Amino acid sequence: MFYGIIPNKNEERDLSMFNEICIYEAKIDKQDEIEALMKEVAEFYLAQPGVIDVKYIKRTHRQEDFNAVKEGKPPIRLTRYVGKVTYMLYLSVENEDVHASLCKPGLEKFYKRWNRCLTTMPKIYLGENIV
Repeated sequence: MFYGIIPNKNEERDLSMFNEICIYEAKIDKQDEIEALMKEVAEFYLAQPGVIDVKYIKRTHRQEDFNAVKEGKPPIRLTRYVGKVTYMLYLSVENEDVHASLCKPGLEKFYKRWNRCLTTMPKIYLGENIV
Protein backbone atom coordinates (compact mmCIF):
# COMPACT_ATOMS: atom_id res chain seq x y z
CA MET A 1 0.00 0.00 0.00
CA PHE A 2 1.35 3.43 -0.96
CA TYR A 3 1.48 6.01 1.83
CA GLY A 4 3.69 8.67 0.21
CA ILE A 5 7.11 9.45 -1.20
CA ILE A 6 9.89 9.66 1.37
CA PRO A 7 12.88 11.56 -0.02
CA ASN A 8 16.38 10.20 0.35
CA LYS A 9 18.00 11.86 3.40
CA ASN A 10 20.89 13.06 1.23
CA GLU A 11 18.61 14.47 -1.45
CA GLU A 12 17.55 18.10 -1.44
CA ARG A 13 13.85 18.51 -2.25
CA ASP A 14 12.06 21.68 -3.28
CA LEU A 15 8.93 21.63 -1.15
CA SER A 16 7.25 24.25 -3.34
CA MET A 17 6.69 21.70 -6.13
CA PHE A 18 3.13 21.26 -7.34
CA ASN A 19 1.70 17.82 -8.05
CA GLU A 20 -1.18 16.20 -9.86
CA ILE A 21 -2.37 12.68 -9.23
CA CYS A 22 -5.03 11.57 -11.64
CA ILE A 23 -7.02 8.32 -11.59
CA TYR A 24 -8.26 7.07 -14.96
CA GLU A 25 -10.72 4.26 -15.61
CA ALA A 26 -10.17 2.96 -19.14
CA LYS A 27 -12.20 0.63 -21.32
CA ILE A 28 -10.74 -2.88 -21.29
CA ASP A 29 -10.53 -3.02 -25.08
CA LYS A 30 -8.63 0.30 -25.22
CA GLN A 31 -5.57 -0.71 -23.15
CA ASP A 32 -3.10 -0.65 -26.04
CA GLU A 33 -4.45 2.66 -27.33
CA ILE A 34 -4.38 4.42 -23.95
CA GLU A 35 -0.92 3.11 -23.06
CA ALA A 36 0.47 4.40 -26.36
CA LEU A 37 -1.28 7.71 -25.71
CA MET A 38 0.25 7.88 -22.22
CA LYS A 39 3.74 7.54 -23.67
CA GLU A 40 2.99 10.34 -26.13
CA VAL A 41 1.53 12.61 -23.42
CA ALA A 42 4.48 11.93 -21.08
CA GLU A 43 6.92 12.94 -23.87
CA PHE A 44 4.89 16.10 -24.50
CA TYR A 45 4.85 17.04 -20.79
CA LEU A 46 8.54 16.32 -20.25
CA ALA A 47 9.42 18.63 -23.15
CA GLN A 48 7.65 21.56 -21.45
CA PRO A 49 9.56 24.00 -19.20
CA GLY A 50 9.02 23.49 -15.47
CA VAL A 51 7.98 19.83 -15.65
CA ILE A 52 9.93 17.76 -13.14
CA ASP A 53 8.50 14.25 -13.47
CA VAL A 54 5.75 12.33 -15.24
CA LYS A 55 4.78 8.75 -14.40
CA TYR A 56 1.84 6.75 -15.71
CA ILE A 57 1.05 3.67 -13.65
CA LYS A 58 -1.23 0.73 -14.42
CA ARG A 59 -2.99 -0.91 -11.50
CA THR A 60 -1.69 -4.47 -11.61
CA HIS A 61 -1.98 -5.55 -7.95
CA ARG A 62 -4.30 -5.30 -4.96
CA GLN A 63 -4.03 -6.03 -1.26
CA GLU A 64 -5.98 -8.97 0.14
CA ASP A 65 -7.14 -6.78 3.05
CA PHE A 66 -5.65 -4.52 5.70
CA ASN A 67 -4.68 -7.46 7.93
CA ALA A 68 -2.54 -8.80 5.07
CA VAL A 69 -0.76 -5.44 4.99
CA LYS A 70 -0.16 -5.54 8.76
CA GLU A 71 1.18 -9.10 8.46
CA GLY A 72 3.57 -8.07 5.68
CA LYS A 73 2.01 -10.26 2.99
CA PRO A 74 2.82 -9.31 -0.60
CA PRO A 75 0.12 -7.82 -2.78
CA ILE A 76 -1.90 -10.06 -5.10
CA ARG A 77 -1.39 -9.70 -8.87
CA LEU A 78 -4.60 -9.00 -10.77
CA THR A 79 -5.38 -11.80 -13.21
CA ARG A 80 -8.29 -10.13 -15.02
CA TYR A 81 -10.08 -6.81 -15.31
CA VAL A 82 -13.84 -6.47 -14.91
CA GLY A 83 -15.43 -3.54 -16.69
CA LYS A 84 -12.41 -1.23 -16.59
CA VAL A 85 -8.66 -0.92 -16.21
CA THR A 86 -7.35 1.62 -13.70
CA TYR A 87 -4.39 3.86 -14.49
CA MET A 88 -2.77 6.65 -12.49
CA LEU A 89 -0.80 9.73 -13.45
CA TYR A 90 1.83 11.25 -11.17
CA LEU A 91 2.85 14.67 -12.50
CA SER A 92 5.28 16.94 -10.66
CA VAL A 93 5.92 20.52 -11.81
CA GLU A 94 7.66 23.59 -10.40
CA ASN A 95 4.49 25.47 -9.41
CA GLU A 96 0.79 26.10 -10.09
CA ASP A 97 1.55 28.39 -13.03
CA VAL A 98 3.50 25.67 -14.82
CA HIS A 99 0.60 23.26 -14.20
CA ALA A 100 -1.87 25.77 -15.63
CA SER A 101 0.32 26.32 -18.69
CA LEU A 102 0.26 22.55 -19.42
CA CYS A 103 -3.50 22.13 -19.17
CA LYS A 104 -4.72 24.10 -22.18
CA PRO A 105 -2.27 22.78 -24.81
CA GLY A 106 -2.49 19.27 -23.34
CA LEU A 107 -6.28 19.23 -23.59
CA GLU A 108 -6.26 20.75 -27.06
CA LYS A 109 -3.82 18.14 -28.30
CA PHE A 110 -5.03 14.96 -26.54
CA TYR A 111 -8.58 15.34 -25.12
CA LYS A 112 -10.53 13.60 -27.89
CA ARG A 113 -8.19 10.60 -27.87
CA TRP A 114 -8.37 10.32 -24.04
CA ASN A 115 -12.12 10.56 -24.12
CA ARG A 116 -12.43 7.59 -26.53
CA CYS A 117 -10.54 5.38 -24.07
CA LEU A 118 -12.17 6.31 -20.75
CA THR A 119 -15.30 4.94 -19.09
CA THR A 120 -15.76 8.07 -16.96
CA MET A 121 -14.13 11.43 -16.30
CA PRO A 122 -10.83 11.10 -14.41
CA LYS A 123 -10.46 11.96 -10.73
CA ILE A 124 -7.88 14.71 -10.37
CA TYR A 125 -6.05 15.54 -7.13
CA LEU A 126 -3.78 18.59 -6.92
CA GLY A 127 -1.42 19.69 -4.15
CA GLU A 128 1.90 20.85 -2.85
CA ASN A 129 4.66 18.77 -1.29
CA ILE A 130 4.80 18.35 2.48
CA VAL A 131 8.04 16.37 2.71
